[in-house]
This record gives sequence, structure tokens and C-alpha cells, in this order.
Amino acid sequence: MRYIFNDLDKIKRKLVGKYIFLFLDCDGTLTPIVDTPDKAIIPPDTKKILNLLSQKNNCRIAIISGRALVDIKKKVGLKNIIYSGNHGFQIEGPKINHEIAVPLDYKKILERIKIKLEERLFGIKGVFVEDKKISLALHYRLANRKQVPFIKTVFHESIILYLVRNKIKIRPGKEILEVMPPVHWDKGKIVLWLLARQEALSKNGRNIPIYIGDDATDEDAFKALKNRGLTVFVGNANSSQAKYYVRNVKEVYELLKYILDIQNIK
Repeated sequence: MRYIFNDLDKIKRKLVGKYIFLFLDCDGTLTPIVDTPDKAIIPPDTKKILNLLSQKNNCRIAIISGRALVDIKKKVGLKNIIYSGNHGFQIEGPKINHEIAVPLDYKKILERIKIKLEERLFGIKGVFVEDKKISLALHYRLANRKQVPFIKTVFHESIILYLVRNKIKIRPGKEILEVMPPVHWDKGKIVLWLLARQEALSKNGRNIPIYIGDDATDEDAFKALKNRGLTVFVGNANSSQAKYYVRNVKEVYELLKYILDIQNIK
């Protein structure tokens, strides 16, 4: 990966006068990673830049998050942008309201897993189960490090029968384990779906996608956009599929500001 601020002139030439579709993860990208999801706050300056970008005629914004749809909408709180929750399974925005279909028995299975996890992990400090309706997230960031192997064992014992029967999928994250629908759908699929939809509805022709994210779940989007647009990983340069990287949330803000400046060029 290349440090994106070393290639600003090249990026400027690529983006000036073009229609941009900006895809953004939330936690770890727009907000720093915090102890619990409810404590995450998008800085006011970042919200201001996003709001200004959303008002540009040649820019569309989509927030692609692992959070539940109602949660990510409340967290960002801006109009005229697309929100996609649960890693793309829920989508809502201007002239769009869609939920990816899941098997009929899936939500009942999710409820059983939730009950089992809560029973077996009851009394262990720093662990909690987040019910996102279409997925479950087991958070253990605040747990005692010595308890983590036991927490992971309980998780896998609670889901293994459903997993081997292809009733669920699981997805690891940053000190989180998630139960997802057994559907071949991810952030890469939703990005391509939204791009195709936008191009079918608009007269702008082929859009230039920009995807910025920090999590393992964002890798699906980086792969999907490998030969198209700009992909930006947030964090230390490593083995991500993204073409570029920025170091932290502060630099994400600087990059968004730079994109806005390009959008203002006539």
C-alpha cells in the first residue's frame, strides 16, 4: 500500500470533474475505536465535511457499517446519504429502502444463540451481546485478557451446530465475534450493488468509487474495487487489499477535506 498523502497530485487529476461515490465505514474510520459502541462519537468537523460533500451534485455518500441500521443512522445523523447497516444487509437512503432476505428460521436461531451466550457468559465482566436484529455481536474488548480464551470457547460451542449445518456464518472483528446470516453477501457485494444502481439511475456514466475503512470486513470491498476507484485502509500499513492507507481517523478527516476541495474546483 502507498501512503495516500504522497500521491495527492495523482489523485487530484483522477477526481477533478468526476462523479464520486464515497463509501465510508464508521467505527475506526469516522470515529476512533472506543470501549463500547455507544461511546463512539463522530467529531463535529467530520460531520460538517460529510454534510458539505452530501450537498454536492457530483458526489454521493454511503455509510457501510456493521452497526444496526437504526444505530448507524442515529450515530451519523445526516440526511441525503445512504445508510447500510449489518455489513450491507440493511439499506436505506434517498429513494431506497431495502433489506436482504434471510432464511425463515434464521432469526429464531439468532435468538437461541443470544440466550445461550447470555446464560453461559453471565457474571463475566467486560462481555456483552449486542442484538442487531439481523446479526449478533459478542463484544469482549473490556474483558480480562485471561478470560478471552474461555469467552471464545463459549462462543464457538454455542454456534457450532448451526455453523456446520450452514444455518449461520460467523465473522471475527476487532475484539468482537459476530453471527451473520448464511447468505453470500458482504460489504463488497453491497458496494457493487449500490454502484450499479447509481449508474443505472443517473446520467453521469461511470462513477469513481472511493472506499475508506479500517476493519477486516472492509477487505471484501477493497477486493471488489481492486481495479476501480480508490481504496483506503485506515491504520498501520499491512497486508490489506487496499491500494492506499491513512494512519488514523484524523487523517481520514484530512482526506475528506481534500476531496471536498477537489469537488469545489470548477
